[in-house]
Amino acid sequence: MSENPRDRDACEDLPPDESHPVHTFGRPVRDRRQFLTKALWIGIWLVFLTSPVSDLVRTERGTAVTVLGSLGLAAFVVCYLTLVFRYTTQVLDRRAVCVSFALQLTLAVVLALGFGANWLGLFVYVSVSVGAVAPPRHAAWAIPAVTAVMVLVGLRTDSLQDLIGNLAVLNILVGFAMTGVRQLVRTTIQLRRARATVAQLAANEERLRLARDLHDLLGHSLSLITLKSELAGRMLPDHPEAAAKQVADIEQVSRQALVDVREAVSGYRRRTLAGELAGARTALTAAGIAADVPPEAPETLPDEEGETALAWALREAVTNVVRHSGARRCTVAFTARQTLAGPRLELRVEDDGVGGAGPAGNGLTGLAERVAAVGGELDAGAAGRRGFRLTVRVPLTGATVGSPS
Repeated sequence: MSENPRDRDACEDLPPDESHPVHTFGRPVRDRRQFLTKALWIGIWLVFLTSPVSDLVRTERGTAVTVLGSLGLAAFVVCYLTLVFRYTTQVLDRRAVCVSFALQLTLAVVLALGFGANWLGLFVYVSVSVGAVAPPRHAAWAIPAVTAVMVLVGLRTDSLQDLIGNLAVLNILVGFAMTGVRQLVRTTIQLRRARATVAQLAANEERLRLARDLHDLLGHSLSLITLKSELAGRMLPDHPEAAAKQVADIEQVSRQALVDVREAVSGYRRRTLAGELAGARTALTAAGIAADVPPEAPETLPDEEGETALAWALREAVTNVVRHSGARRCTVAFTARQTLAGPRLELRVEDDGVGGAGPAGNGLTGLAERVAAVGGELDAGAAGRRGFRLTVRVPLTGATVGSPS
């Protein structure tokens, strides 16, 4: 069985501590926890082997025949588990996969012919193995081929006409469903890797921007300081007054450079609504909370201090929702209002969690102080019968919106 390069393992670069079934799907297990998780994930489907097992136990046959049937069923299960445990994402050993497929199909045919209709369900496991392991272009013809073999085997008994038709449909549906699951898992893993790559690229771009800004800020100042230091050194001791002037210039340039660096660093550290909205959406989604979050910040924003206060308020509110609310949904909304005290930009964060009024914690107390420092107001409390609502309003300098409210 050849494999297209596009069907390569999509999770070969994942960290080794990933233990979610999605991450271990099709990869050798690394510890006991992964083994138990994967065994439960795969072994639950072995419940459909109750029919052949029951046939072995209840049907009167010779001891030798029963032993051979048990060994054949055990070998079939070993082939199935080998395929779905190790090769569902990457064909590590093409020859081993082909041999396992051939042996599994041969055992299904022999056991169904030798023991009767109760064993036709083994062909469903063959189709599952094909869908879980074979690339889609191979599974597209292999699953119908396995179904055709099952039909030919089952048609030997005239009383199974309806059962064969149902089994054939089930065989095809389950096989192609497993193909879809395999592709979905691969796509999910690829998306996770792509997201990590985008985050790394963004971090690299930010480092480059910081390097450029620092060069622009300090390059001229440091060059000037070096030049004036050399001049002062040459002027001493013959011209102490001129050297003192150069030293004074050096002090002035150094102070200005320090101011520029502090302003640049404070700009990098400043919280922005756009960044906090993206972070809020990611945090809520990761916590399994439906996030009704605006895709971008409002067009009309307050000054830097006001935007920073709103950004901190959004972060604190979302953190509380994720950690304490037990909510299923969280809504973030911005509204520009014209109040008697002037235009305000209002941030409202509301959830449907446990809610209720209670004493303000350190986070809300510090947030209220931060908002008050920029001339804003903060309201927090229960949102109706369930949930919690945080409302923050900060001044919109030089803006006029709507009518007073």
